[in-house]
Parts: sequence; structure tokens; C-alpha cells
Amino acid sequence: MPYLLLGAKTTILLSLVSMALALVLGLLAALARLSRHAPLRWFSNIYVEVIRGTPLLVQLFIVYYGLPQYGIRLDAFVAGFLTLGFHYGAYLSEVYRAGIVAVERGQIEAAQSIGMSRGQILREVVLPQAIPVVLPPLGNYFISMLKDSALTATISVTELLRAGQLRVAITFRAMEIYLIIAAIYFAISFPFALLVRRLERRSSHGKSH
Repeated sequence: MPYLLLGAKTTILLSLVSMALALVLGLLAALARLSRHAPLRWFSNIYVEVIRGTPLLVQLFIVYYGLPQYGIRLDAFVAGFLTLGFHYGAYLSEVYRAGIVAVERGQIEAAQSIGMSRGQILREVVLPQAIPVVLPPLGNYFISMLKDSALTATISVTELLRAGQLRVAITFRAMEIYLIIAAIYFAISFPFALLVRRLERRSSHGKSH
């Protein structure tokens, strides 16, 4: 059991740092897609469409197995963290964009009329209203990332699934070990699922008033 708990610790750490990267990349991509500058919109659109149009597992293999061909060798954990972060950043950009677009145009125009800069409008008008809207889907994507982190076992990251696979190779007790792994994933993700539901209810309650 301790070997699985160590793997679970790696899974949680990998998910947290990957989500942090995805949150930043997603916001930057969303702002770029809403930018008045065509090159920024073009670059962001390519990033989002390419990432969303290709499997996460293939992206992992390109980063971990493909880049060394060009002299770029990454630690398995780093490769997993970067791939998960960039992959989910593309999806989060759509969440951010929807939240930003949901802010009434009249409020933005009013802020512009009193001389607020674009940065001030974003910080003081747009984000405070967009964040409550985007929190529930962000939570759902974190849960998905937590489960998708199991794919990093294919590049030898010793997260929860990989730790279990190594134990199965020694004990041959596959059913027992994989059931425990499933239970641990559920134990980690279920509290987040409850939090997301609570945020969704709060968001729906706020919209009805």
C-alpha cells in the first residue's frame, strides 16, 4: 500500500503543477484570441486547434520520445507536466473566453469612457465577473486532468498507475491492485467533484438573482 500512496502523491503533485501551467496558458490564449492584433489571434487559434485536434497520448510521445531526436531531452515528470499543461491550456482558453465574453459590453464601454486602460478593465471589471462563471468548468477540467495524468505512466512517470503496474509485475495480484488504484483515484477526485457541484449551484443561484 505505501508504494501506491507514494504514486498517488506524485499524481497529485503532477496534476497541481500541470493545472497551474494550464491556467496561465489558457488565460493568455483566451486574451490572444480576443486581441485586436491578427498575429496574436492567428497564433492562438493554431495552438488551440492543433492541441484539441490531436490525442494527448500522441502529444506525450512527441515531447518525451520525439524531442530527443533534436537534442532536447526532458525528465519524464517534466515532459508530463509540460504536455498536460499545454494540452489543458488549450481547453481552458475556451472556458476563459466564454467567461470574458459573458461580461456585458456596456460595462466595458463605461470603463473605457472614464479613461481606464485595457489592463485596468481586465483586472477590475472583466475578471471579477468572469471568474465565478469559469470556476465550475475549471474544476471539471482539473478532475479530467487528474485522471489523464495516468497516461504519463507510458513515459515512465512513477505516478499512481505506474506504481501499481510495477507492483503487479512483482506480485501478479492485478485485480486487487488495480481495484485499489481505482479507489484511490475516486477518493482523490470525489471531493473536487463535490466542490464543483457546489460552485455550479452557487453560480446558478447568482444568475437567478
